[in-house]
Amino acid sequence: MEYVQERIATLHEFGDGDGPSGDLGNEAAAAVAETAVVVPMTAREYDRPAAERVLRELERLEPAPAAVFVPVRADPDQIGPFREWLTSFALPMRVLWCSASDVDALLADAGLGGDFGKGRDVWLALGPAADSADAVVVHDADVRSYESDHVHRLLAPLTMDFDFSKGYYARVERDRLYGRLCRLFYEPLVRTLADAHDEPIVDYLRAFRYALAGEFAATADLARRLRPPRAWGLEVGTLGDAFAVAGFGGTAQVDLGTHEHDHRTVAGETGLEGMSREVAAALLGVIEEHGVDPEYETLPERYRAVGETLIRQYRVDAAFNGLEYDPAGERDQLARYATSIAPPEDDTRLPRWTDAPFDPTEVVEAARPWRERRVGSRSQD
Repeated sequence: MEYVQERIATLHEFGDGDGPSGDLGNEAAAAVAETAVVVPMTAREYDRPAAERVLRELERLEPAPAAVFVPVRADPDQIGPFREWLTSFALPMRVLWCSASDVDALLADAGLGGDFGKGRDVWLALGPAADSADAVVVHDADVRSYESDHVHRLLAPLTMDFDFSKGYYARVERDRLYGRLCRLFYEPLVRTLADAHDEPIVDYLRAFRYALAGEFAATADLARRLRPPRAWGLEVGTLGDAFAVAGFGGTAQVDLGTHEHDHRTVAGETGLEGMSREVAAALLGVIEEHGVDPEYETLPERYRAVGETLIRQYRVDAAFNGLEYDPAGERDQLARYATSIAPPEDDTRLPRWTDAPFDPTEVVEAARPWRERRVGSRSQD
């Protein structure tokens, strides 16, 4: 157990794992009724044990959240069964079909057509969520160890006048270290940048213990001011905007214990290798926007040197805890990720909802699953 503070407030779990206690715990629990929860899903989450656990745990919240928005990316033949499954849970469910042709048309007409992914899906939900509640909590749906109390933990800082709260956790499963993209790409890259640049934005990005965690809470005002990248750069892009709006003093990170996730392969565009390119673009775009000018010609080489140091440290830590460790495999990942480090291309982030060219209610209408496939009751969407 440790109690080290970073440049942002770091809320540790010192007790029995039940989250905030006393008056703060009561305030965090009461805040749930004024909170909208966003849980993005794709077809791979349909009826999966991890997603089922997340929704069952959300059912346990008392009081219930103001709304649970599930932005879904699925094909037309999938959305009907998907919606029926989602609305079977005893939750104030709002299903947004992000793949609907009406959604594509709405975005295209506003000049926002183009690439899509997790970031776009979350953005589509953030506007309606911020309109329906005082705070927004975002959770991934692939967490096999999810607990309803994570909502309370993330909300606790917001009850103490913070604007942004980020979850962090350990990724130790199957007797080995996971969290590979964060450990072997994000961390060594940010450390490399910090060695050469003494700007506040770099210090801010270094302060997060699990910067690529998908779990965060924000006031509705801050949620409306996020400009997410369209795909896997969402988490880093969120931190860049949180720095601009909340800064060090308005940001906290919260211990969510140990997480067990569904896993991706490393190689290929759908694996961690492909994700690293989008994370790199988001990260380097954020620091350039805040005045950092990286030396790109030498950055991949310097990144690999820092990564090698971390691999030696991970090896010792794994051995100390009796965990399996594959240094050669970790070095292979380091080499793959190094090819992702390049100057970011055109900025394709979505706009702040405060500047959006349409109203959140238009998204809700365009994303109704029954507009193109009528299934079940319309009462909950």
